[in-house]
Amino acid sequence: MPAGEAFSPEQLHDIERAVRHAEAASGLHFSVYVGGADSETRPFALELLGQLDDPDHSVLVYVDPAGRRLEIVTGSQAKRALPDQQAGLAALTMQTSFAAGDLTGGLVTGIQQLGEHARQLPMLHADQIHQQ
Repeated sequence: MPAGEAFSPEQLHDIERAVRHAEAASGLHFSVYVGGADSETRPFALELLGQLDDPDHSVLVYVDPAGRRLEIVTGSQAKRALPDQQAGLAALTMQTSFAAGDLTGGLVTGIQQLGEHARQLPMLHADQIHQQ
């Protein structure tokens, strides 16, 4: 998470904890990038996603506080568990906090929401399915 001096150690800990919880709840990989884009926001976020170890199973939250931009991009498999509509709801939550000047709180809450929306559903085995 390139964050420079934007966050205190406590804030970084809170964000990292939210990432770990989202990963545990969903089975996906979560990454956060805070900073300016080298190009247009969405293509830059997709480029960052592609550089991750397992982009297909990853969710990247990109925030450019100075440019007032937010992108949530998902890999091909992550998109199955986290549809755009659910990511959009988390984005609205984050934007509300960002507008109030709470970058850390917005990230923590949004990441938690993303993890909950992408929560792994228990797998049913054939012997657990009962016909009526």
